[in-house]
Amino acid sequence: MDHFDYRRGAMHVEQVPLAEIADAVGTPVYVYSTATLTRHVGVFRAALDKLKDPLVAFAVKANPNAAVLATLAGLGLGADVVSGGELLRALAAGIPANRIVFSGVGKTEEEMRLALDKGIYQFNLESQPEAEMLSQVALSMGRIAPVAYRINPDVDAGTHAKISTGKSENKFGIPYADAVAAYDRAAQLAGLDVQGVAVHIGSQLTDLAPLEAAFEKVGALIEVLRDHGHVIRTADLGGGLGVPYDPSQPVPPSPADYGAMVTRVTADWDVRLLFEPGRVIVGNAGALVSRVVRVKQGATQPFVIVDAAMNDLLRPSLYDAWHNIRAVKATEKRVTASVVGPVCESGDTFATNRDMEEVEPGDLVAFMTAGAYGATMANTYNSRALTPEVLVSGGKWAVVRARSPIETLIAGDSIPDWVKA
Repeated sequence: MDHFDYRRGAMHVEQVPLAEIADAVGTPVYVYSTATLTRHVGVFRAALDKLKDPLVAFAVKANPNAAVLATLAGLGLGADVVSGGELLRALAAGIPANRIVFSGVGKTEEEMRLALDKGIYQFNLESQPEAEMLSQVALSMGRIAPVAYRINPDVDAGTHAKISTGKSENKFGIPYADAVAAYDRAAQLAGLDVQGVAVHIGSQLTDLAPLEAAFEKVGALIEVLRDHGHVIRTADLGGGLGVPYDPSQPVPPSPADYGAMVTRVTADWDVRLLFEPGRVIVGNAGALVSRVVRVKQGATQPFVIVDAAMNDLLRPSLYDAWHNIRAVKATEKRVTASVVGPVCESGDTFATNRDMEEVEPGDLVAFMTAGAYGATMANTYNSRALTPEVLVSGGKWAVVRARSPIETLIAGDSIPDWVKA
């Protein structure tokens, strides 16, 4: 559920007309709903209400906007980060360090020092060389690093290949078969407190079966590790729960279904459970609003050319992702068209042969379910400014990231003296 709906024929976000924001800020623009964020956090936490003190650590990569993170911090969420930059963003937004988990395969010494200095809750290690590096960094600082190993369970999540992370050919984690040896070695490294196990098999999962299979393997591994003398106190079950992008496709499992499965599978683990939801919290809370530049008749169908492009919303080009595209001003007229942006790439296509509401030049359209992996993946290709972001709460709204003038982008370059000469 989200808080984008039509009132008197015009799409609103909560109590604010999208057209009001578009006219004031310009397009394209990302718009987020506080009420939707609040609802989604409540639903997810309610799904885990039978668990003892779970840590819900929002996946910052899904949406790192400071206002969004501050909203989630106020709702009690922690953070799952994958870079030093994300760690600093989370801290700046008010998320306490003792609710932050650091994941990712490429942590540098500098990032490890930063995280140790701030006192984060857990490092999710992905290789033995990483464990050895963290040990040395921790020793040099006189600190103890709380760690878990991320295990690759070789479970196919059944999702898009580019967002699958739990198969043996993926770069993430250590092979399940090597886990005991890895823990035995980590236990011998000074400066490390080996406290947990972590797993994450992919994103946008639409079936609980792969998750349950992975969790069953984690449970079995915890027993084996304890038999080998390791004290396992935490289990990070990752994120990945899908959201409904395409209404013609089956609805993904609900957080309640997910929570019931987790509660059942982990009943005798005797650990603190950690979760890394991202998309399921922010996906439906955001929309990308764009204006139609023109409609061009092609050989077989019209092209609706909008002022948003692949640099603003990369998912369709990168993942062949599907986003519902709605007219901001309601109409009953329908058309089959392709929706494309102005970037000089054939991949700058949002939809092909889409049955959609008929729109004309100057009309506004909204790309729905764009709150996750939208603005965070935006770039300046074709020398286009980064997309601004707006947060709405009831009848109030504010720009929470302004559109930087293109002159600012140009000013970031420098011309060497020999070129000027």
